[in-house]
Amino acid sequence: MNSKYRSSKILSSLAGIFSHSTHINLKVISDLAINNGEWVASGNDPAFSLEGKIYNGWNEISWYSESDEFIPLKLYWNNGSGFSEANSVIFSMIPKGKMRYNTIFFIPEDAMELRLDPGERASRFILKDLKFKKVTKLNILINSLSTIFKQRGLSFSNIKAIFKKSILVIKGQGIKGLWQKVKQIGGINQNNVLNDYVIWIEKHTLSDNEKMTALAVIEDFKYKPLISVILPVYNVDEVWLRKCIDSVRNQLYPYWELCVSDDASKKEHIKTVLSEYEILDDRIRVVFREENGHISDSSNSALDIALGEYIALLDHDDEMSVDALYEVAKLINRHPDADMIYSDEDKIGVDGVRHSPFFKPDWSPDLLLTHMYTCHLGVYRKSIVDKVGRFRKGVEGSQDFDLALRVTEQTSSIYHIPKILYHWRTIPESTASGSGAKNYTHFAGLTAVNDTLKRRNINGWIEELDGYANFYRVHYNVESEPLVSIIIPTKDNSTILSNCLDSIYKTTKYNNYEIIIVDNGSKEAETFRLFSVWKKKLANKINILTVNTPFNFSELNNKAVSVAKGELFLFLNNDIEVIEENWLNDMIGAALREEIGAVGAYLIYPDNTVQHSGLTLGLGVQRAAGDGHHHRPINDPGYFGALISVKNVSAVTAACLMVKRSVFEEIGGFDEELSVAYNDVDLCLSIRKAGYLNIWLPYVQLIHHESKTRGYDNTNSKLERLNREADYLKDKWGETLNSDVYYNPNLSLDHGYSIRV
Repeated sequence: MNSKYRSSKILSSLAGIFSHSTHINLKVISDLAINNGEWVASGNDPAFSLEGKIYNGWNEISWYSESDEFIPLKLYWNNGSGFSEANSVIFSMIPKGKMRYNTIFFIPEDAMELRLDPGERASRFILKDLKFKKVTKLNILINSLSTIFKQRGLSFSNIKAIFKKSILVIKGQGIKGLWQKVKQIGGINQNNVLNDYVIWIEKHTLSDNEKMTALAVIEDFKYKPLISVILPVYNVDEVWLRKCIDSVRNQLYPYWELCVSDDASKKEHIKTVLSEYEILDDRIRVVFREENGHISDSSNSALDIALGEYIALLDHDDEMSVDALYEVAKLINRHPDADMIYSDEDKIGVDGVRHSPFFKPDWSPDLLLTHMYTCHLGVYRKSIVDKVGRFRKGVEGSQDFDLALRVTEQTSSIYHIPKILYHWRTIPESTASGSGAKNYTHFAGLTAVNDTLKRRNINGWIEELDGYANFYRVHYNVESEPLVSIIIPTKDNSTILSNCLDSIYKTTKYNNYEIIIVDNGSKEAETFRLFSVWKKKLANKINILTVNTPFNFSELNNKAVSVAKGELFLFLNNDIEVIEENWLNDMIGAALREEIGAVGAYLIYPDNTVQHSGLTLGLGVQRAAGDGHHHRPINDPGYFGALISVKNVSAVTAACLMVKRSVFEEIGGFDEELSVAYNDVDLCLSIRKAGYLNIWLPYVQLIHHESKTRGYDNTNSKLERLNREADYLKDKWGETLNSDVYYNPNLSLDHGYSIRV
């Protein structure tokens, strides 16, 4: 560290300790002019440079604004190579109306100058009194604790719960993991931006005109289903019960009934409030149970009085968005076959502030076996709920999870509405407050998954995850021992290949495999000596296939398949290192399932960061496909547990991809037009088109020493080829790449699993 850099760090630290604040001047770069104190953006590239003393690191940025429309604010930083989209982020907004606004943002340590772009089209706004105040991690910690207490209330039980949760996070993820959790609670996302969800809410809140339009649409519905909202109640505080019921009464869609079951509550206000609402609105009907039977029995009592064709499940301290049932009815009119519908959800604190949005994937059967991701708002066709036996006793606390597992065994007409239609209250009594500790809801969920395996005659076992309550991993046992053809293309770099082969040979528990090494132009004597060594060691279990043509990954693998004997193919890079013995068993168990196509693994870099966790279509610069968790620490659970969850994905990398021979032959193998990049994405999309599900297994972890053989795509010729193959993929698959069913449209395609604002 040179003295200049050290001095800068010391100065920055002191500025943070004393919360040094600086006024920033806005200097026009392009497409902006000032008119009577108002900025006028005249083109599609309005831009300011920010002038004044700005410290790198964490800063609180504040300003005053006026505008008649929402205007996103995009911050660019120059790290010495000029401004670029790679070094940019939408960090805040100019909201509608008049407002003093502040946000927190981490200015990269290598940033030398900053640029601010207010939107990308003509607009008029006032933006002034811009200030940057240096803050420290301690400020962010205090802010996060304040956020928790605002959301859940200040109490000894909450302080105790925070302490216990912190210890669990430190044990499982270390201090870095705790810091990530602190940022998350404080509303700071993976791109170090505060309040991106505030921006999203501002942009997506229904205006009065939009509400009027929705009412007109409702009148034009050909089908206006009666939706029975099922509300089991027990000893909830009056304030939350009233907010819950009012959220139903405020629905834009009027064709609902509220079926309330009070489970013999002891608090006197419950009967008073429910009786009041029953008189106030004839769509509300209440059952007062004489005996407490817990939530499954109570929910069934509400079902007994339900007359609707569909039921919607609501907890007694939560709220539905004003358009929730409207969006449900709209979907039913588009898809009258819908048997199960679920939406995105967020949480709402005791202070009424919404936070922690969960933007979900479309229907993913393997993810539902992992955790109750569909959750709220959950809507079901009542006849199917009746058919499966309604809510079961013995799974209280995970009764909705158990119901969803049983309903989805009866139908494939499952639809997702990618909108926030439900607000889950974060109070100490609610499971929305969360905890890493296993409680009765976790064990109820475990029972639900166990019973699911029995009903479906699945030969498998369930792994519980320390520190992650209500998450489960289903492992599928291998009933037979099919031959697996492990196909490894290579060219010289014998040390890398030797490490790969050695790790397979010494670590793998499963023994019925063959290895096909596809030698594509090796010239080094050491490589051929290595081939000889392994031929002696593995005898007829290894085959060296020589293909002396220009490198084409697709062609090499297709040629290997032509000589492979296995029932299963495992395409494997030569720079993969096996680190645990059951990896092949687990991949085989998943691949042999009738409905499964490609099986992918959790690939990690040697520095314990994520290399591959399933591919998202349309993500990244080329808008072809990318990994949304790339470079995150492997002890990070990912977006709502995505890095610890078995899940269905659109594509997995061919650096480690298993597929049945029958499926591979059915879709015609790799497309040889894609010689280097995206051939695996294309293969997986063809597999999906043929009707199979692709799956990613978080418990199959291997080290990937990526690109050591062929190098990175960082030369002009390689970048040209990459872009050319991306264009080929986009021409072939069109709109499919623009709407990954396993990635929510509210999430960014620039920065994986951040909110699209």
